[in-house]
Amino acid sequence: MGSLMSCISGQAPSASPPPVAKRRSSVSSRRGGGGGGAKAVAIDEEALAAAAALVLGQRSSFGGGGGGGGGAFERSASVRYAARRQQQQQGPPLPRSSSTRPRSLADPELHPQQLLAKDLNTKDLETNIIVLVHGGGFGAWCWYKTIALLEDSGFRVNAIDLTGSGIHSYDTNKISSLTQYAEPLTSYLKRLGDNEKVILVGHDFGGACISYAMEMFPSKVAKAVFLCAAMLKNGHSTLDMFQQQMDTNGTLQRAQEFVYSNGKEQPPTAINIEKSLLKHLLFNQSPSKDVSLASVSMRPIPFAPVLEKLVLTEEKYGSVRRFYVETTEDNAIPLHLQQGMCDMNPPEKVLRLKGSDHAPFFSKPQALHKTLVEIATMPPVKAS
Repeated sequence: MGSLMSCISGQAPSASPPPVAKRRSSVSSRRGGGGGGAKAVAIDEEALAAAAALVLGQRSSFGGGGGGGGGAFERSASVRYAARRQQQQQGPPLPRSSSTRPRSLADPELHPQQLLAKDLNTKDLETNIIVLVHGGGFGAWCWYKTIALLEDSGFRVNAIDLTGSGIHSYDTNKISSLTQYAEPLTSYLKRLGDNEKVILVGHDFGGACISYAMEMFPSKVAKAVFLCAAMLKNGHSTLDMFQQQMDTNGTLQRAQEFVYSNGKEQPPTAINIEKSLLKHLLFNQSPSKDVSLASVSMRPIPFAPVLEKLVLTEEKYGSVRRFYVETTEDNAIPLHLQQGMCDMNPPEKVLRLKGSDHAPFFSKPQALHKTLVEIATMPPVKAS
């Protein structure tokens, strides 16, 4: 999302429409050329199967709009399709992390009990409900590893599909405001009981959405976690934030594909990301099968909410404890831009995921899980 803002930051909404970017190919660039041949095809086939299974699982587990807490979440495709992988590749099944790369020392494979104190009971926490809010173009599907790990640790987890995202059927091009885009999240919070609180986790453009929700329902949000996300000040839009530090990398400009559903004489209604640039821009440290999953699951990013300036008050938004999680190998929202947001709008604490790209739920799932558990277990601040 950050990359997209950098691409368009030089143009005001009322100015002439930006030039149409080159249309993208419908086939992932990983399939052509290279020495990956049969192995790449096998990985892509499994990712497609995983995407279909995830969609079916989300329909029963999370519902259409708000994110209820239904049935058990499906585990990684590398576990469910291990036998077929052995037949195709004559090799051992992938580990639980679903990664095809060697595991980094910065993201060791740990069991949930190794990440928590032995005597921890999540029911004793201020809240054990964690709500995951995806970024621009993503959907609830991107959290599948995080959901499984958190649920194994005893947390109640809900992943929200924002309007026009994931399996939410609304046309992205018709979204005209941040209020409309964040409606599934605010509806979920509205349905909570008077004494129920949650931890909000917002990724990417989801940071603006959880900020909006914090202003609306401050008493229902125990903590807010900004995961390589837009953490804005009052009166700022996501576009404003990224105008302050433009990235000169030409890849960012080439990645954008504007959609003009109202005609070329009107502002863009949505933005796509060129599929051949997805890996470099968003998933430069992520497993190949997760890149394939994203390539068949990502949807356009609505343009209007990106331009909207937030109204945030110290009494409401400012009363919620905020935490920021940095990602050091992020090509979409570079580390220096993340640090700039924290300097302008300081959170209670800044944590860091070393070696993570813009999708830590793919590239560093264990480290992300450990960080979220650390934040969740921080005791409430005593009133002075």
